[in-house]
Amino acid sequence: MSNAPTSLEHAIERCAQEPIHVPGSIQPQGFLLVLDERELNVLQASENVEQWLGLSAAALLGVPFQALVDEGFDLRRQLAYLPEAQVFPFHIGDARLRQNAPARQMLRVLAHRHDQVLILEFEPSQRDRTTQPHGDYYPLVRAFVGTLHQASSIDELLQHSVNQIKRITGFGRVKAYRFDAEGNGTVLAEVAAPDYPSYLGLCFPASDIPRQARELYRVNRIRLIEDAHYQPSPLFPALNPRTGKPLDMSFAALRSVSPVHLQYMRNMGTLASMSLSIVVDDRLWGLVSCHHAQPRAVDFQTRTACELLASVLSLQIESRESHDRTRTLLDLRKRIVRMLASMADHDSVSEGLLKLPEVLLAFTAASGAAIISAERCELIGDTPPEAQVNALVHWLACQGDEVLFHTDNVGRDIDDLPELASQVGGVLAVAISQIHSHYLVWFRPEQARQVTWAGQPAKTVSPQGHLGPRHSFERWQEEVRGFSAPWDPMILDAVLELRSAVLGIVLRKAEEMAQLADDLKRSNKELEAFSYSVSHDLRAPLRHIAGYSELLGEIDGAHLSERGQRFLSHISEAAHFAGSLVDNLLNFSQMGRSALRLSDVDLNALIDTIRVELEPDYQGRVVEWHIAPLPKVIADPAFINMALHNLLSNALKYTRDRTPARIEVGTVQHKDETEVYVRDNGVGFDMAYANKLFGVFQRLHRMEEFEGTGIGLASVRRIIERHDGRVWADGAPGRGASFHFTLPRHHAHS
Repeated sequence: MSNAPTSLEHAIERCAQEPIHVPGSIQPQGFLLVLDERELNVLQASENVEQWLGLSAAALLGVPFQALVDEGFDLRRQLAYLPEAQVFPFHIGDARLRQNAPARQMLRVLAHRHDQVLILEFEPSQRDRTTQPHGDYYPLVRAFVGTLHQASSIDELLQHSVNQIKRITGFGRVKAYRFDAEGNGTVLAEVAAPDYPSYLGLCFPASDIPRQARELYRVNRIRLIEDAHYQPSPLFPALNPRTGKPLDMSFAALRSVSPVHLQYMRNMGTLASMSLSIVVDDRLWGLVSCHHAQPRAVDFQTRTACELLASVLSLQIESRESHDRTRTLLDLRKRIVRMLASMADHDSVSEGLLKLPEVLLAFTAASGAAIISAERCELIGDTPPEAQVNALVHWLACQGDEVLFHTDNVGRDIDDLPELASQVGGVLAVAISQIHSHYLVWFRPEQARQVTWAGQPAKTVSPQGHLGPRHSFERWQEEVRGFSAPWDPMILDAVLELRSAVLGIVLRKAEEMAQLADDLKRSNKELEAFSYSVSHDLRAPLRHIAGYSELLGEIDGAHLSERGQRFLSHISEAAHFAGSLVDNLLNFSQMGRSALRLSDVDLNALIDTIRVELEPDYQGRVVEWHIAPLPKVIADPAFINMALHNLLSNALKYTRDRTPARIEVGTVQHKDETEVYVRDNGVGFDMAYANKLFGVFQRLHRMEEFEGTGIGLASVRRIIERHDGRVWADGAPGRGASFHFTLPRHHAHS
């Protein structure tokens, strides 16, 4: 039992490789000659030629063609009417065989060039009129073409076609079916005599028509089998003398067919059949299949009329589908424009789409959608839980560089996420940015449905390993589960178009931000120059104010009233504060103007030096210092000294009311950087205002409580960013604060 699937797959593959275009034989209602077109001598002949000409196939080899027909038929002249690029059999005229031939009736001569030879096929020109209801088909074809525009749907168009083809051919049953993406055919139109079983609405499995047969149907749009019990007539010799291989009869009207297919016909109760291909955009869209319970001849004129009808039908379907595609494409692009406009209005992809949930869902005909960014997962409509959506995004990110993924059966194609398959049937996902895991995902529900087959589609395998045709065509129902509605290729293209447009918006925003960054950089340089100039020019006047106020107090202070002495004290304090502010501002502006001088910096030695400098600030206080062993880093010694001095000074200042004050300094080694932190048990701060900490003149505490100019932490940030590092802080009111900065571990010297 375990080998059965393997045997079946092997048999199906063997069937698909059967060389049906080189059967080596023909159907015997006519005969075939292969000629060298230059000399018009016989190279090959079907063995049944003897019953027509009275000569064996072997005896005909090398014989000039003109010796086989009456003098009235000049092949060379008739071939002048054969189009140079013609690969399909072309009626070049009617010929009567030579006088001593057993068969003297008039024969239609069909010619085509292929496989480096000229192939001539002969069939009786006068067939049994009882099998051909009409002689002149032009009025019927004209009437058919005239009524096509009245059909309101493709199904109605197919019904008109099968009705007309049955009138022309007289077959007992004519049906038209369409192939789906898997190759299964569903009968959409049918007309049948009362004693014929109906297949309307039934499905025929893809395995009924192997892939090489489908290709033949695509390139050769008509195939006739007059009698499923026919005995094939082999070609002699078996190989085409020009190629050394079996003759390629892909376009021959008399080409023999696979014995498996003949048995299939007999199992269906069909002894004669004719198939007409419906080809749309150069793909096999469907077939018109004609069946008859008894052998039935179809003359060339009838076949030509049916071929014309099938060609007109194909063009009509192609035109209607093209019109439908254009209308669908217009609707899709209207929705794209609406979504892009919303994104532009809200300056965000996510926010723009969230404002138009119904448009986002209608865009792909989905029941739910998810917008995934690095920070959030937004769900719209009927979707799986957020945890499953995030698991899907993780799975998508592991699938390689494909930006688009789609499936109409999650259980089949995403077997790593069985829980997802219990929630949805289909998924369509597009990556806006795979680096940052930005995705748009759409979901469709499972659509369980009943499929009614024309017989159980299972195939049988003979003991020799050959695939056998089906025996039963009775209605057989199957419940299909796990599938969603398939994703239309136009929707897939539109999703990629939306992605490109979104990327264009993002790129344009990035360019605008880059321009703003350049403008800001230029403004910052101008501001640095201005602040440097202003602070430099203000130092002297402020020092004069401070100095003269001190002199005034020393010389004439005793003569001033108490109120005047208080005013003089305020002037002195304000001048000293303004002087400190100007000094700090000058240092801050110099940080952006001075070049970095990188060298090895021993952080332990630096911390010890700073602690000594700060001793006057904490004299008389209980301060517990916890200094971990610190590494050497590559940095500008003066700037790093300034940064650490500011952080330690802040830690001492904001632990003023703590006994004991606890200050901790340590490092954490990361792959590419060294993290340094200064932690204290002081007053802390509210994290809601953490983004203000490192701004110029930003303060989170009142000046009356804690002195300072508001430039220290801004200086720290500027110093660290110039070293290509990062700064951040953590804290809570009353629970202390910790300040962190990083330095690259392999900083390039400059």
